[in-house]
Order: sequence, then C-alpha cells, then structure tokens
Amino acid sequence: MIATALRNLRHRPGGFVSTFLSAFLGAALLMAFASLIDTATDVDAASGNESLVTTASVGGGWCLVIVAFAVTSTLTLAIRQRSEQIQLLRRIGATGPQLRRMIVGEAAVVAVVASAVAVPVGLLLGRVLVNLLQNTGQVAESVDPVFGPTALGTGFGVTLLGSVIAAVAAARRGAGPARAKAARPVLRRIGAVLFLLAGTNCAVLTATVMDGKGIDAMQTAGQAGIWASIGLALLAPELLRLVTALLGWLPRLVGGVAGELAVLGVHTRARQLAGAVMPVLIFTGIATGTVYMQGIEDAEAAGQVQQEYAQDIQTLNYVVVGMITLFVAIMLVNTLIAATASRRREFAQQRLAGATRGQLTAMVALEAALVTVTGVIGGAVGSLFTVLPFASARAGSFVPDVTPAAFAIVVAIAVVLTAAATLGTTRRSVRGPATAAMRA
Repeated sequence: MIATALRNLRHRPGGFVSTFLSAFLGAALLMAFASLIDTATDVDAASGNESLVTTASVGGGWCLVIVAFAVTSTLTLAIRQRSEQIQLLRRIGATGPQLRRMIVGEAAVVAVVASAVAVPVGLLLGRVLVNLLQNTGQVAESVDPVFGPTALGTGFGVTLLGSVIAAVAAARRGAGPARAKAARPVLRRIGAVLFLLAGTNCAVLTATVMDGKGIDAMQTAGQAGIWASIGLALLAPELLRLVTALLGWLPRLVGGVAGELAVLGVHTRARQLAGAVMPVLIFTGIATGTVYMQGIEDAEAAGQVQQEYAQDIQTLNYVVVGMITLFVAIMLVNTLIAATASRRREFAQQRLAGATRGQLTAMVALEAALVTVTGVIGGAVGSLFTVLPFASARAGSFVPDVTPAAFAIVVAIAVVLTAAATLGTTRRSVRGPATAAMRA
C-alpha cells in the first residue's frame, strides 16, 4: 500500500494540495519560532537571551497547537473527499490496516516535502522575528539571526510526527469499520469539553488569582480564549445545526429556492461544512480576543511606568496573533476551496435535475453565510473567555470600555475570505456541461 500511496501522490497531486499547504505553512511557522532558540544559544542575558527564548517558547507553543489542529482537520477533510476511492479499494480486497498504511504513507511523504519547501520561508520569517525584537529594543542590534539544528529539527520533526499522528486518527475514522465511525462524535465532543474546561480554568484564574497583577494577567487570559475557541470549533457540527435551525428562515426568505436548497444542504452536510466553520471560528476567536486584550492593556497602561518585560509581552502578543491569524486565514481559504471543489459532481446532478448556475451560486453563497455566521458567533463567544476576565483583572470591570470597530474588522475579513473562496470555486465548478462533470 506504500507503493499505492506514492502512485496516488504522483497521479493525483491536486488531491493533496490542501494537506501540503497546511503542513508547509505550519512547518514554516514552527521553524521561524524555533530559530530563535538557535539565535539565543550564544546570546547573553544583556543582549536579549530571555526575550528570544520567551518568544520562541510561547509563540512556538501556540503555533504548535493551532498547526496540529489545522493539519488534523485538513487531513480529515481530504480523506472524506476520497470516500469513493477508499470504498473501491475495499471492494477489490484492501483491508483496513492496508488502507491506513496507505493514508499514513501519503501524509508522511507530503509532510517531508512540505517541510523541505518551508525551509527558506522559515529562515526568512525567523529573521523577521529577530529584526522585530531588535526594533523594539528587546534584542541587541549586534545579534545575528541563526537558523540551525533546532529550527530544522522542530520543523521537520514536529510536522512529520504531527502529520502521521493526524493521519492515523483520520484514517481510523475514514478507513475503519462502521463502529469506529459511530464513535467519532462522542470522542470529538469529549475533546471539546476538555478544551472548554481548560479555557474556563484559565479564565477563572485570570479573574481571581491574576486580579491586580497587571500585564501578567495576559499569560492566562490569552490561553483561555485559544483553548475555548478550539473547544467550540470541535463542536462546529452542532453549532452549525443550531444556527441553521434558528436562522434558517432568513435564507429561505431572501433566496427562495436557492435558500431552501442551502438550508437543506446545511442540514444534510453539517459534518462536512463543519470543516469550514472551524477556521472561521478560530480566526475570529483568537484575533478578537487578543486585539481587545491588548487594547484594554494599552488603555490601562497609558501614562504609567511599565515593567521591563511589558514590551516583550506586547510584541509577543501581536506577533503571535498576527502569524496565527494569517495561518488560520489561509487555512480557511484552503479548506473552503477544497470543500467546494469536491462538490462538482453534486452540482452537476443538481443542474441535470433543473437547477440553474445562478441558483447553485446563490445556494453556495447562502451556505457560506450560515457557515460564516456560525463561525463568527462561536468565535465571539470564545473571545469572551479572554476579554471578560482580563477586563476584570486589569480594569476592575467585566464590561470593558472598548469600541466594536475591531470586531467589525475581524468579521469583515472573515466574510471576505469566505465569500472569495466559495463563490470563486463554485463558479469554476459549474462551468461547462453538466454531463462532462458527471463523467469526471
């Protein structure tokens, strides 16, 4: 089956683009942060050793969590899209262990290739991080960026290990027996509860133990929002069904037949569309929580003498949220394009049944609207795990004095990314005769 995996990669490279991009971007980010450890090796405390190590540890740690989540969801989506091929291999005699070896082999090869391609990008991003720390006075100008064994080992090792573990988990669901598939929602929900409990614990610590600790409260407040956003993302199918049940009347009212098709499509394909809800939710939750947390800190710190490491934390916040947000945004576009492109045969069947191209485009647009609304609402809830307790600990009130402008910008970005990815891919998918798409 390893030979089959290599042939799949050679003859169906397009089917692995989304997995490759997730692994490539993840490896680049991990190498960039890990390179700070290489840089810090020969740097003393006076020249910024602590700032380099702190940025590498915190930024790299959170990137690791997000990258693992992204690679797992992307691989799961890719395997789900290949269900027909997997069933065909089963019918000709392939066993579950053989199919799992094939899927894991594909993931391992993609991870190694993606990591190799990511080396120059990781090197460049690592230099950008060092320059940023130098520009804010946290690292001496005399320090030269180093890209060494820690960066390469972390990039290749973590990306390969994470991809293999994700592939094993995804393969057990996609190529396993029916009882394994039935247990999947239970395991997912248990994971969601654990992440939400972790987020709640950090939120409580922020509002109680870290009350009055100043900027130090960011340490737990930032974690709270990230853990909670991941937990809510794992509940994406349930959240999407709930939002559709509550707001399904609106697409029907606005879109007519297309709206009815969109609501029915979301009800029947909630698990598949949940893969698109996840990056929207994580993007909204992390970006909103971090931006408002930093805004509250800036307002409270105005005119006051700050600790020496305050600048480190502020820079770290913006660097981490910037890189993670960019990665999740690309993951969002990547996931939506892959999910929409895989529906070409479905669109063809609907066209043969009488649906027009315009109706299909409108249907996908309304589905994307429900996906976006679900992700934005979930992300907003996740961000509250950061914003409310930090506001209490830092400003003395659970109701922060902030403007909704930042949240509006985050929502606008999510809407633009979602619309551009889905509508553009849908228009390409419905081009040409429907009979040709059925034969593809």
